[in-house]
Amino acid sequence: MSKYLIKDIERFTGIKAHTLRVWEKRYHVLKPCRTSTNIRTYDDDDLKRILNISILNRHGYRISEIIKLSEEEICEKVMQLGQRCADTHSQIEKLIMAMVQMDEEIFQEVFDQSVKKSGFEDTFYYLIFPFLERTGLLWQSGSILPAHEHFISNLIRQKLIVAIDSILSPRKPNALHSLLFLPEGEWHEIGLLFTYYLIKKWGHYTLYLGPHLPIENIESTLLKHSFDFLVTQFINGISGNDLNLQIQKIVKICKGKKVLLSGGRLIETPFDLPPDFFIYENTQQLKEIIDNQYILKIKS
Repeated sequence: MSKYLIKDIERFTGIKAHTLRVWEKRYHVLKPCRTSTNIRTYDDDDLKRILNISILNRHGYRISEIIKLSEEEICEKVMQLGQRCADTHSQIEKLIMAMVQMDEEIFQEVFDQSVKKSGFEDTFYYLIFPFLERTGLLWQSGSILPAHEHFISNLIRQKLIVAIDSILSPRKPNALHSLLFLPEGEWHEIGLLFTYYLIKKWGHYTLYLGPHLPIENIESTLLKHSFDFLVTQFINGISGNDLNLQIQKIVKICKGKKVLLSGGRLIETPFDLPPDFFIYENTQQLKEIIDNQYILKIKS
């Protein structure tokens, strides 16, 4: 069972440490253990309880009312709220609970409920990607373990792969051919898999090579196959001079090819790129670039 400090609980739930201390002293919401130096520590059950209390409190339940409920009653009310009004904040908290407890059923419940209400794509835009941003902050602060992040990432990855395989849309006449990969050092492929899903749904052909691919390894692929464009992303695995070196390698090997680049690091840092290189910030820009490329292809 994991151990958390009060600052970890604050990061998970968004409830200020001062509020948590007040709840503890006034309402006896939690009874954390203490270290030999009198520092509070919390376990997984404490985290689950606080996440559930946070959801109820945000939906109008007073702490004085919540503490009168049993654990079963609290969980039941949270489930009822989830069925009636699943706001994004509560859904993200439930996904955090699923990640920390490694509970696939909770993840499945939240994901299916969101897809039913908002659709697959909006579930990723407004739930999964904000949740992953929150997960990244928890990872950077040391509040979660690699096992937690791997567990939840693989569940999300499975959903994307099933969705990609399930696309029934026929390819467009003269469909564009694209090559998708992540450069060496980039392992987080959920964003690229979602791009794969979109491009396939838009009626184009995609060759997906996955994460952590040395740039030199795509040279032979480019010689053997004809692609209308390449897509790659820089999320957080590469920094400083290494990022610039990777960009220069792509420019050299993909000379004359249309290359679509994305990722926060690129948007924040200006690069001197060839005319055939495009940086896109969102899927709308990606679609505009691809649509324009398709129009040029069918006209030629």
